Amino acid sequence: MFKEKLLEGLAHFNHQEFWEAHESWEVLWLESETDLHQYLQGLIQLAAAYHHVKRGTTRGAIRLFDAALAKLGAFPTVHCGIDRASAVAAAGRDRERLVRGEEAGEFPSLEIASEVPQLESW
Repeated sequence: MFKEKLLEGLAHFNHQEFWEAHESWEVLWLESETDLHQYLQGLIQLAAAYHHVKRGTTRGAIRLFDAALAKLGAFPTVHCGIDRASAVAAAGRDRERLVRGEEAGEFPSLEIASEVPQLESW
């Protein structure tokens, strides 16, 4: 079941179904322990950040990007069969765009479709 739910979440994430990715991974997160718990929480927070981006809730997205990047940074780029390099790079760029927009008094909405963050499975 672990691999199935992990890949299910990955497919949802890559199709911009961020809430569904969050839900798939949360099932695993609730049952996990130790490092895996933290890793899954980072993936969940990354999906939740993009869910906030789609909803236009800038502050929530920035907070979740920060939490996700901090948690995922503790693990190798390829972990549990997932290569998150592209998604983490996109998240960093998207976070900075949101921060710059907030500082300018604007609340930009990111066009996710133009730069879809991707997680790769190995």
